[in-house]
Amino acid sequence: MATSSSAQKRHRQNLKRRKRNQNIKSSIKTTIKKVRIAVEEKKREDAQVALKSAIPAINKAASKGVIHPRNASRKISRLTKKVSSLSA
Repeated sequence: MATSSSAQKRHRQNLKRRKRNQNIKSSIKTTIKKVRIAVEEKKREDAQVALKSAIPAINKAASKGVIHPRNASRKISRLTKKVSSLSA
């Protein structure tokens, strides 16, 4: 355990941020799962609605530094490709 007061504070901050990041990552995974399920069930409208809610969530996580911006871009691209394959 940290001994100096500044190191103790840094540890507390890291724990808070870790909880916040885990929560955001979990919610992103849930939104992505909703899109994938809709695509697998071939429900185009549901997939499009789920995608519209997933994209801002992923972008927000990237802007907050929870995930890397390229990772967010890749996730969005792959989801969009899956949803657009339904309409083709």
